[in-house]
Amino acid sequence: MNTLLRTTILAAAALACAAPALAGTLSIESWRTDDKQLWDTVLLPAFAKSHPGITVKFVATAPPEYNSVVAARLASGSAGDLITCRPFDVSLDLYRKGHLEKLNGNPALDNFPDSAKVAWQTDDGKDTYCVPMASVIHGFFYNRKIFGELGLKPPATEADFFADLDKIKAGGKYVPLDLGTADQWDTSQVVFTGIGPNYWKGEEGRKALIAGKARFTDPQFVDVWQTMAKYPPYLAKGYQAQKYGDTQTLFASGKAAIVPAGSWDIAFYQQQGGVDFGAFPPPVRKAGDACYISDHTDIGMGINTASKNKGDAKVFLDWIASREFADLYTNKVTGFFSLSKFPVQVQNPVAQEMVGWRARCKSTIRLNAQIMSRGEPSMENELWNVNSQVLNGKMTPQQAAERIQGGFAKWYHPAK
Repeated sequence: MNTLLRTTILAAAALACAAPALAGTLSIESWRTDDKQLWDTVLLPAFAKSHPGITVKFVATAPPEYNSVVAARLASGSAGDLITCRPFDVSLDLYRKGHLEKLNGNPALDNFPDSAKVAWQTDDGKDTYCVPMASVIHGFFYNRKIFGELGLKPPATEADFFADLDKIKAGGKYVPLDLGTADQWDTSQVVFTGIGPNYWKGEEGRKALIAGKARFTDPQFVDVWQTMAKYPPYLAKGYQAQKYGDTQTLFASGKAAIVPAGSWDIAFYQQQGGVDFGAFPPPVRKAGDACYISDHTDIGMGINTASKNKGDAKVFLDWIASREFADLYTNKVTGFFSLSKFPVQVQNPVAQEMVGWRARCKSTIRLNAQIMSRGEPSMENELWNVNSQVLNGKMTPQQAAERIQGGFAKWYHPAK
């Protein structure tokens, strides 16, 4: 091959590699690996039916790696057009670095209440950078067959909860409470931030920590760890080595009576087909107390500022904000509840049960989701650690409280 021809071919190849994405083609970055089939077979075909000129592909990255992988892709200019947004600080950081488009003035945002939009806004509320999609709700699942066999009913109070656990344990046939500490995240994101709102009164307690008017060493926070410290006698033998997947397998097999869970778990257990289960909200501390649930703004979507096709990306975001998407996502991606103002008839009975808690309980988000995990040491990582250590008997509730408060005070002035 002569030099001129070789140079021409190489130049053409370089231009091809540098060429922008074709108009009408979009890609979505997401951590929802479990939903890829639904996006490919239900959600995206529904969009294509009304928008035949736009092709969309769904690219999923494993949840634990998503934040770092997408941040790297955005920094290098190789990320997709649409970025699935985690709530609060992770996405706020991407916005501050210039990776997410400002959506101020987009009429699509009018379809959501302010409480939904706050998870994807700047601290002062002036800029919005992701369209809200869905929330998840935390509580407990229970095996109906076991409860019927032992004459139990879903507990309303903390005393009822431990009385049920005692009866199940006395029966000797089933694991009373299905929970492990090997993965750590579930001890924090499912258990601590699931049962905790009944102690710290939801948003009241969360905002008091941010304002510096409350500390983790206050009784309303220490008492949550005190309750968790009572769990180990009801857990499976060897629970310290039990991973989240093991927890799912144990409950799905019908060998465990109660499992702390998030609404996202509904589809998994129903797909297994071996267990008839219901759900109950975190029991209140005593009869007559107001109830609170972790109804966490979990997922949104924004536009990559480096996208070569922002026009079609905006069209897709408008569809995300539509009544059609609200109904499809809620009823096809079971356990994820639309954050839009559109009324949605939830079809799945367990999901319907959980979303119904909103009518009688006050909603809050995961305790440290906003502001509190911005510094070092990371409160998110610290909570994973201390919650598992309390359950493992390696740390007292008071030590856990002091560890979290001490780490918070190192970098957050109001917490000092």
